Amino acid sequence: MRLATAFSGLVQPVDVQHELLYWKIFQMVFDFTQINKPVLMGILNATPDSFSDGGQFNDVNAAVKHCQQMIEEGADIIDIGGESSRPGSDSVAIEEQIKRVVPIITRIRNEVSDDVLISIDTTWSDVAEAAWHAGANIINDISAGQGDSNMLSFAAQKQVPVILMHMAGIPKTMQDNPHYDAVVKEVLEHLHARAEAALAAGIARQHIAIDPGIGFGKRKQDNLDLMAHLDRFAQSGWPVLLGASRKRFMGSICQVASPAELVSATVVTTAIGVLAGVKMFRVHDVKENRHALDLSWEIMQAKQHET
Repeated sequence: MRLATAFSGLVQPVDVQHELLYWKIFQMVFDFTQINKPVLMGILNATPDSFSDGGQFNDVNAAVKHCQQMIEEGADIIDIGGESSRPGSDSVAIEEQIKRVVPIITRIRNEVSDDVLISIDTTWSDVAEAAWHAGANIINDISAGQGDSNMLSFAAQKQVPVILMHMAGIPKTMQDNPHYDAVVKEVLEHLHARAEAALAAGIARQHIAIDPGIGFGKRKQDNLDLMAHLDRFAQSGWPVLLGASRKRFMGSICQVASPAELVSATVVTTAIGVLAGVKMFRVHDVKENRHALDLSWEIMQAKQHET
């Protein structure tokens, strides 16, 4: 089983009467710091308007089928979101997000897998809590805990690992006029501050990861600079997630208009990320990125074993 090697720190909760027995297994608890070989997070957008696959998986049956496919192709984590965060997107009501994601998580736990890791992509603690009760293991918060003042305290109380992403502004306006004097330095400082805020809220250090937020309030050159210095994020002391899959800035370089045509470009970012020390990759195309991750990892291992 891939997770057995990727996450050497998986354990079961001590209290078997834990309220998470709403679903049929004990919820897995793990530390980001225990990730050995980098892992893939497959994207499952339960939305009608996401930038690349909007409307494809907002039907529960289609979503569950796609989840099964991603697991078969090598996904270690399934990342489920009920609100698009594409540039210019409007917010979605908490109740609607819960309505979109909870039935999918429940079906996955009942019909697909009771041990695949599931992350909930949301900025709202109420959505995170509902997803957690249904069987989610991780909170993936693009606002890094700033969108909802209760998010970090909820994660601390329930010991749910969090991924904190950098975003300039909110999705509706983040691409209006982003500006940085030194993007790598500024993003690193912001993420360090948010990680410290998570620690202050009571979240364990090993339950915190960071994401530079490729494409979220960034210009083309900002994204390139961040990609060129992923090693600095990996050396920050916080495990890093990279979410560059099918991002628009690559389309302008590759001269393609459709995000679906950026599979090969995404594969390159995964290979670069592995060699830079990134621990998690959030992708649409699991099979292709699984190949890139596995090959890059073996090359890196071979280099480390040189005599």
